[in-house]
Amino acid sequence: MAPRKAAEAESTGGELVHLPRPADPGPEPGDPRRGDVDEWGRSESFRAMVRRGYDPIYRNWFRAEWEGLENIPAEGGALLVSNHAAALPSDAPVIMHGIETELERPVYGLAEYLFKSMPVVGTLWARGGGVVGHPDNAYRLLHNQKQLVLVFPEGTKGTSKNYRERYQLARFGRGGFVKIAMRAGVPVVPIAVVGAEESMPILFKINALSKLLGVPYFPVTANMVAFGPILGSVLYFPAKFKLRVLPPVTFDVAPDQPRYSRSLVMEQAENIRQIIQEALYDMLRQRESVWFG
Repeated sequence: MAPRKAAEAESTGGELVHLPRPADPGPEPGDPRRGDVDEWGRSESFRAMVRRGYDPIYRNWFRAEWEGLENIPAEGGALLVSNHAAALPSDAPVIMHGIETELERPVYGLAEYLFKSMPVVGTLWARGGGVVGHPDNAYRLLHNQKQLVLVFPEGTKGTSKNYRERYQLARFGRGGFVKIAMRAGVPVVPIAVVGAEESMPILFKINALSKLLGVPYFPVTANMVAFGPILGSVLYFPAKFKLRVLPPVTFDVAPDQPRYSRSLVMEQAENIRQIIQEALYDMLRQRESVWFG
């Protein structure tokens, strides 16, 4: 026995004493900050907490009704594409909450980098399923991870519309969402939403303020007139939401190609825009009341 170990053995009555390592306490119960955040920043426990808090708004304020949920795949990736509206968009949380509640599938929402860059808000946005709208991010979610991904091709052109332009869809960009779906080999599932336009309608915009603040637009809404500038910035009108999920659109092209025909991409993007536009017109013809459906 080495001199040092022999001395230790003599000091303990001739036996070596092995002190046990302290056990790993693991994550604290109910703590969403540990072991729960995926590579995108989404936390399922935080998302569940958001759903519990948002559910009364979804069911009692907006009274959301779905049609055609069976068109959303039960498994595998799919790109959900919808019209976009309201000064402070109300459609994204309704769509995400409804699908996650009814189908029990997580939904990742693509949006501008502006949300991610905002202190505190950016972290909470990511925890709730927000992802920066970059083609590579969308591809990984759709192709590699087989997730449902929500995108609004109108972008801020949809949410910045004045009330007189309601339910008139803007151009769906340059069809980037179609190219992503083709590359990932997944269907596009169109969703038509009625109700968001009336939840926070824009009366007019102040362009000088939007330039000064560095934001896409600075709206003055009917909500601000009704509830004041502070409360009216976050409180929606109780418009009745109706959502129609349309049959999936698939593309007869091979995935993972280095490039796709630009004319084909634009043609498919316009086709999907027209499908949603026609569904909106049909839903509006059937609607009897903004508030009661």
